[in-house]
Amino acid sequence: MSFGRYAALVVVVVTVSLGGLWPVLAAGNRTAAVAGALLAAVNTLGAYGLVLWASGRSTNAFMGAVLGGMVGRMGLMLAAVVAAVLVLGLPKVPLAVSLLGYFVVFLVFELTVLQRRTNGAEARRS
Repeated sequence: MSFGRYAALVVVVVTVSLGGLWPVLAAGNRTAAVAGALLAAVNTLGAYGLVLWASGRSTNAFMGAVLGGMVGRMGLMLAAVVAAVLVLGLPKVPLAVSLLGYFVVFLVFELTVLQRRTNGAEARRS
């Protein structure tokens, strides 16, 4: 799956799910829920982009991009969450619930897409 198509699917998931949850969310928690969703979306796009970039390269480059990217993304996510809570004053619990909920959904989505991509490449080689 191309990066553009993956990004479009991530945007659809965030838009549709937040649209469905919007009436249920308290007014003060909406910004935190949106921030958590956006952070998780940026994180998954970064991860998928690194995997696509590294997929045609050597094993060392692949592992460096994936593992180094993971450390870098974790640091950026930590800084973003701290800034969201301390600087922007967003409520902690709705931010954390949204971020972790979307993170899990996008992780499953990313692994499914990558598994299908790997299986498709192996089938073409056979």
